[in-house]
Amino acid sequence: MATAADSLALAAQARRSFVERLLSGVPSVVHAVEEGARLLAGQTAEHSLQYKRRDVAADLRKAAPTWISGIISALRGSLVSGVVSASRPGDLPPPGRSTPSMALVDDDTIEVEILSSRLALAMMDRASWEFTDLRSRMSALEKRDELDANDVLRPHVLARIFTSAWRGASLSQDAWRTLQAVLHEEFAHFAEEAYHETNRWLIQQRVLPEIDLRPFIRRTRNSYGTPVAGGATPSAPAPVTGASAHGRLGSVGEETRLMTRAGGFARGSDHAEAVLGRLNRLIGRQVPDFAGTAQMPHQPSAGLKAAINEAQQGIQRRLVTTSGAPQPAEGGRAAEGAVSTPALLEELHQRKQALKQAASTPVERATIEIVALLFQSILMEERIPAVVRVWFARLQMPVLRVAVSEPDFFATVDHPARRLIDRMGACVMGFDSTSRAVADTLEKEIKRVVQVVEAYPDTGRRVFQTVLTEFEKFLEHYFKNENEMTRKGVSLAQQVEQRETLAIQYTIELRKMLNEVPVQEGVRDFLFHVWADVMAMTAVKHGPQGNETKAMKRVAADLIWSASAKVSREERAEVIRRLPPLLKTLREGMDHASIPSDKQDEHIQKLNNSLAAAFTAKTATIAPERLEELMARLETLEELLPESDDIEIDESMVLDLSGHESAELEVVGEGGSMATPAMLAWAKELQVGGWYMLDYRNRNEAVQLVWQGMRRQLTLFVSPHGRGILFQQNRLAAFLQAGLLVPAQDESLTVRATRSALAKLDVDPSRLLN
Repeated sequence: MATAADSLALAAQARRSFVERLLSGVPSVVHAVEEGARLLAGQTAEHSLQYKRRDVAADLRKAAPTWISGIISALRGSLVSGVVSASRPGDLPPPGRSTPSMALVDDDTIEVEILSSRLALAMMDRASWEFTDLRSRMSALEKRDELDANDVLRPHVLARIFTSAWRGASLSQDAWRTLQAVLHEEFAHFAEEAYHETNRWLIQQRVLPEIDLRPFIRRTRNSYGTPVAGGATPSAPAPVTGASAHGRLGSVGEETRLMTRAGGFARGSDHAEAVLGRLNRLIGRQVPDFAGTAQMPHQPSAGLKAAINEAQQGIQRRLVTTSGAPQPAEGGRAAEGAVSTPALLEELHQRKQALKQAASTPVERATIEIVALLFQSILMEERIPAVVRVWFARLQMPVLRVAVSEPDFFATVDHPARRLIDRMGACVMGFDSTSRAVADTLEKEIKRVVQVVEAYPDTGRRVFQTVLTEFEKFLEHYFKNENEMTRKGVSLAQQVEQRETLAIQYTIELRKMLNEVPVQEGVRDFLFHVWADVMAMTAVKHGPQGNETKAMKRVAADLIWSASAKVSREERAEVIRRLPPLLKTLREGMDHASIPSDKQDEHIQKLNNSLAAAFTAKTATIAPERLEELMARLETLEELLPESDDIEIDESMVLDLSGHESAELEVVGEGGSMATPAMLAWAKELQVGGWYMLDYRNRNEAVQLVWQGMRRQLTLFVSPHGRGILFQQNRLAAFLQAGLLVPAQDESLTVRATRSALAKLDVDPSRLLN
């Protein structure tokens, strides 16, 4: 058993591994920020902003070596103790300089703290669950409730290091704000990878493979997400000034705890809720009345309603499509194929300005701005095919209409308008644009969905919920019947499910039949574990009442009779006469069920032993009338079976599905790590149509979830080449747990768009009111 000293040594090694991983990755992440700055400088923007971006990119290119040196110096200082001595960003001296005097800790330092706090929150938005898992493991090893306030593992400590080194490289705060979106994205991803790899190393050392998060949930009266007096939302944070700034930095971990639900799967939804929470807090600071409208539907002003209708009609005329390509409706020049072109975005911008002029309240103007930012991000998503992107563009006005009348669109992840956009986006963002048949089918359905939403402007969320339900049904039918790449795989998977369900049903009924029948134990095991599957396979291929299926049932009856006690010479002679054809049929049945020859030999040998034992058995024989009753029940077995909805295809009854594997269908029977309840819950939440990256059999490839069986106990993924990969629920959860199956999108389309909107509003929050 590991001693306390061993545990502390393991914790120190894990922390050192974390820091070393950061040290090796610093040059790469800084290079990625440089590349992001270069790309940003190349984007079209107003004259002054474009020049600022170019200057910042040039300054960063010169200062990058010093910035890298400052980060590395601070990280190396934590290698021995695992803590960073500075309590605030301003306390970290620039490389090669002495600690500044107290007189220098002024407003400039506090501004750096604010930037550091925002970076820490961005990292926690991205890596909250990985950090929470790592904190749990380190607390268990070090036998303490919480990490040190200056522990290098803490996101706010890392954020201090990055921002202080930036300052030490003589880069300005204004330059940081210009690149804030790039910096947040790259460092959040950087921290998430480091936490993930350290967690993986600790799991390999058998440190808390399964984590109970309940001890870390600490709710306070006015915590985020908890109603306060009067039903209002929690008030916005006070401005960061003086000593209170550091207090807020230290609260990042507490806020993250509240974002993580104990013991269950909430990773994706908690992350989305955290992003929405940040959006609502930001809006609340600029538009205080916005929070008061979140709980009550209301109608937009007459002027805004008319303006939305006019804008919708204008966009419909602009985006009339023929054969998937936008065409002019009134004799103008043809629109470009991609809706993310500057010309189209400029048109949408002009419509936004007209809508804001028609708005009568700050809340309406803020809503218009946010929806416009969301759709700007969606329309610039390059992974959405151009032929589909136009239909997303046409959803902007219907979504604006529902967002104005139902402000909880911005407060909840399960609003049907948001879910519809996410579901359609998840399906098309991994879409193979070279397969026109697939493209046309999906495009037509998305077109139909959008046109239905447009046709019912006054029904609010109800029309979105209706078309979302219809779209889900379409996907099920589409992958099963229309998509050539997936149709065969779904058919095979359904046969597997039918066979496994029947095998379990047959086993249950055979146990009931033989409960009081004197039969050798070896024969019982064979009937339950082998022959039930043979009968099920035959029933799937030839039907429950097919001659072949009836023959397999007769074999079961013959075997039961042969294995019962034989006390007379005539009965023994009859067993010997029947045995060769019986064994032949048993072999044929096992062949059809794809049981390997060596396994067949084992089964036959055990049966021979059981039949030989029947010759000397002293137990009672089976009466002829009892045998006839058994045969009659076997012939009508399907009428006696339990309901299939009550059957669970789990590892307690089906240990190996490998017999179903073929050239077109792979059955995942190994790999992954022991799944936690949270991962099992996540496995049940995966949705048809979504794309994932699967690491299996030395391949790392994109796959699409195309079918789920009853109660989601079997799940089928199909590769772009049409190969099916079938998972049992427990194995699927194990792959999710081990990171061998990960969503192709880190975030849903609307969450990604919300983060993009937040980045723009962080830079210029006044645009909500202008």
